[in-house]
Amino acid sequence: MPDVLVVGGGPAGMAAALAARRHGAEHVVLLEAGDDVGGQYWRHPPARRVDPDEGKWHHGWQRFLDLRSALRRDPRCEVVTNAHVWSVDRRDGAPPLVHALIGEVDGQARVPRTFDPAALVLATGAQERTLPFPGWDLPGVVTAGAAQALAKGDRVAVGRRVLVTGSGPFLLPVVSSLVRIGARVVGVVEAAGAARLARGWGAKPWRLAATGGKAAELAGYLRVLAAHRIPYRVGAAVVAAHGDDRVEAVTVARLTPDWSPVPGTQRRVEVDAVCVGHGFVPRAELAISAGCALGEDGAVEVDDRQRTSVPGVFTAGELTGIGGVDLALAEGLVAGAAAAGGEPAPAALRRRAVFREFATRLAAAHAVGSGGRSWADDATVVCRCEDVTAGALRRAAELTGSKGLRPLKLTTRAGLGLCQGRTCGPAVEDLLTGVLDPGRTAHRPIAVPVRLGELADHDRTGNREDVP
Repeated sequence: MPDVLVVGGGPAGMAAALAARRHGAEHVVLLEAGDDVGGQYWRHPPARRVDPDEGKWHHGWQRFLDLRSALRRDPRCEVVTNAHVWSVDRRDGAPPLVHALIGEVDGQARVPRTFDPAALVLATGAQERTLPFPGWDLPGVVTAGAAQALAKGDRVAVGRRVLVTGSGPFLLPVVSSLVRIGARVVGVVEAAGAARLARGWGAKPWRLAATGGKAAELAGYLRVLAAHRIPYRVGAAVVAAHGDDRVEAVTVARLTPDWSPVPGTQRRVEVDAVCVGHGFVPRAELAISAGCALGEDGAVEVDDRQRTSVPGVFTAGELTGIGGVDLALAEGLVAGAAAAGGEPAPAALRRRAVFREFATRLAAAHAVGSGGRSWADDATVVCRCEDVTAGALRRAAELTGSKGLRPLKLTTRAGLGLCQGRTCGPAVEDLLTGVLDPGRTAHRPIAVPVRLGELADHDRTGNREDVP
């Protein structure tokens, strides 16, 4: 069996795998669903499309190259790409068995493998959160992360005249990537108001000095805004998108401190694409399947060594709370060391403390306001897989009188589509605040396409990993 199995090849997973080896693990396996490590943060084109200027698209690119090189050089660290974990089997007093299919999702010859690790590190990251509004399902309205992925991974712009809207510092690198790929960004609209931003980021500002390059990174983004004369507006949001076959314009409104639109402040902006992102939520399906306890914010609960409530299972990165790449790297170092039975380096513990404070500021400045749930009128489609409107959800919740998720799903089919509620889950909970038990939509299946023939092959071979 592997001494340490790491699931997720982003910054946290890469750091955890290397730390585990450095602290005595004889055999480490790193599973990554993509065709290379790096995760969404260091997303880049495939090796066959070499770009000599790749580093200009990323912050900390040399750090990524060093991490990837160290992983590749280590003969006792096996990096398995195109590895899709589709199931885990819980066990008493031990990490779960982890079942994966290795190969391209659309391929015909994926290989089943089952891992029996002595310790398991989950580093599955986060997914974007988007608040629904009328017209958000029009072609041309995309998440900020999708726009970033297309720009960094494929060098494709989502449109020629683009508005970036939502909340959080992630909007700024999205703007930078869009400009670099040739799109015209007509504005950035940040939902958090000036007072909230000041409270979140302005309290004891000298403590931000410990975050090192964050100030320089921000200055670089501000230079992009200034050079291209891109307006940056706070305390406002896109509350509707308009168009026939695709988005043609949006309505931007000023917001109250709780994010409710201020009547009479709407203005129309012509666009051919809108990038929307209201922060991130932990991608916790695998952790939940393994039995890990979650906090009220949906993050996995961990102790000071990144241990979860399940023996032998550790987590790192956005799974434990949204905090950015530096916190993910620090937590990965701590989790990897502890998973290997070692003592984390004091420097890693100090950096984790610094960037956990940064994460607290991030949440204080950009937390989603309760008024955001009012953006969706009764005709707004919330569950796009099953075409379920906000009105249908509200009526079903009133008729069933249940606080559970199952009656709502069976009545409306919300969350039963291909994405299994990954897109609409947080929005459904927002719309039905006070009615639906919070956090329930995170309890969903691990959505990995598996053919019946592949299941048969898995059962027949029982391909279990018992590497000493």
